[in-house]
Amino acid sequence: MTKSEQGRHRERQDPHWIEWLTGLVSALLVAAMLSWLTWEAFTRESIPPDLVVTVLTTEKTSSGHRVAFDIYNTATITAAAVTVVGRLREGDRVIEEGDVTFDYVAAESKSTGAILFQNDPAGRIVDIHPAGYTDP
Repeated sequence: MTKSEQGRHRERQDPHWIEWLTGLVSALLVAAMLSWLTWEAFTRESIPPDLVVTVLTTEKTSSGHRVAFDIYNTATITAAAVTVVGRLREGDRVIEEGDVTFDYVAAESKSTGAILFQNDPAGRIVDIHPAGYTDP
């Protein structure tokens, strides 16, 4: 805030009440965030990766058939180098197999991917499951 005296500007010495309010609200937000992070650090249980795959769609492409899926990590620890294997079966016989590797699947999140098959999955069993991961 400035006052004008003979064409000159001069800063006010006393801060405006809005500056005090802004500073107080900011300090409270920072304190609340630090408290929450500290609470999470000491009370959150470390649960190893728990990976679940859900098939979304099957589409015909120019090079075959794409089976899209979501992979969920419901645990509190991230999984790295996650390998997902997909098998196309008729009864007990495996017709085709493919896999895809995710760099990571973060804790309590999902990632989306697809496995490409040459054979049409219609009328066949599509089995897609996580095969392994490493600790990051």
